[in-house]
Formats: sequence, C-alpha cells, structure tokens
Amino acid sequence: MSNPHSAPQVAGLAAFNALGTEEAEAELLACCACRDFAARVAASRPYRDLDRLAEVAEATVRSLDWSGVHEALAAHPRIGEPPREGGPAAGRSGREGAWSRREQSGVEAAGREVLDRLAEGNRAYERRFGHVYLICATGLSAEEMLARLTERLGNDEDTEQNVVRAELAKITRLRLGKLLESGHSSPGPAT
Repeated sequence: MSNPHSAPQVAGLAAFNALGTEEAEAELLACCACRDFAARVAASRPYRDLDRLAEVAEATVRSLDWSGVHEALAAHPRIGEPPREGGPAAGRSGREGAWSRREQSGVEAAGREVLDRLAEGNRAYERRFGHVYLICATGLSAEEMLARLTERLGNDEDTEQNVVRAELAKITRLRLGKLLESGHSSPGPAT
C-alpha cells in the first residue's frame, strides 16, 4: 500500500474491522473478486495494523486454488479495454471500474499500433492460457505492458499461473490501500 500508515487508512482499518462479516466480504470483493479470498480475509479480523492485513491478503491470494484465481480474473478487463460491469465484484459505487481505469491509465497515451498489438496479444494470451492477461498495470506504459505480455506468452502453464497469482496479489494490495483510504469501509448498512 502506498502510505501504509496514513491517518485515513488507519481510520479505515478500524472501520473495516468493525464491519459485519457480509459487509467486510463485500468490501474485500472490490479488491479481489474471489469469494473464498473475501471469506478468508474477513474471517481473520480484527487486524492489528495495515501491514498485517496486507500480509494476510497476499498469502490468501497466493494460496487460492486455480478456480478461485479464475473467479477473480473474471472481474478484470482486458488491458486496453473498459472495465467489465456486473459480476461478483460489482461495487455499489462502480469504484472497481474507476480503479481499473486508473490502474490502466498507461494505455491512454498509446498510439493505434500499440493498442492493436495489445488487443492481438490479449487474444493470443487467452487462446494459450484460457483467461485474461493480468498484470499490475499501475505505473506501466502500454509499451511496457505489451513487452511483458509478449514475454509471458513464452511461459509454461505452471510458471504463468505463479506469475498471475503474484500480479493478482500486487493488485489486491494496491486496492486494499484504496479501499481503506476511500472511506468505503465504514460500519453501517450497505447502500
């Protein structure tokens, strides 16, 4: 998380710890759209600090069976495409879509050739591995995302599954920070 001890995040952590189980799981689905992840991380509350929450979340993502990872991947848009609406992680405020757009902002400056190559690479990746190409895109240019995509097409399935888990863990960690800073983790009825 970018500033793991900021005042808003600490207050957000206290509010998150105070949520009911269903509400906590719903909030966690915004960070990683796997129900098993959400249930396991919510069940480990209360968290003493943000670092511990991040550690548990990362360990949980890395230990998900492949069907759980696949469930989480279903909520992620292809690189260069708009966020998907609906699904198990659809937020009450659309924040996941907004987060995804910001995370992929590196494609905004890309030229048509790079965008076309990304689209072609996305299709090749999905044919090869059977799921969306996932990368923690925050801070990366379209060219960097494309280079990593091209490189990862050479991975065997086991290697790529490990890479996907690591990328999902990075995204989840960043989104936990956003969740706790956003004030969405406040106790009370869901709206």
